[in-house]
Amino acid sequence: MLILAAGPAAAASPVSCGGAAMLGAAQLLCSHTDPKQPTQLCTFSWDLVTSDNVSKVVEGSFLLPPGSSNVQVYSGSGFNNQLSQPIILCQASKRAQ
Repeated sequence: MLILAAGPAAAASPVSCGGAAMLGAAQLLCSHTDPKQPTQLCTFSWDLVTSDNVSKVVEGSFLLPPGSSNVQVYSGSGFNNQLSQPIILCQASKRAQ
C-alpha cells in the first residue's frame, strides 16, 4: 500500500537580496531573478548596530520590476555590524504592469 501525504508547497522567490553592515555603513541590494514573474512589492526589516553600539531596526519597502539586477534598496551610514540578516517579504504587485 502506498500512502501519499500532502505537504506544504515550496515556491522559489523571484527576488534575491543580500546585505552587509561594516566599516560605518550598511547596504542592501536586491535582484529580480525570474523575468516571467511580475513586478514584486517588497518590504524589509533589518536589525543593525550603530557606531554607538546601539541596536536600531531599519525598515522600508520597494518595487522591483523584472530584469532588475543589484538594485540598492537601502543604504545608511553610522552602522558597524548587524544583529540579524535582513528580512525581506515580497509579493506580486497589483499595480498595472
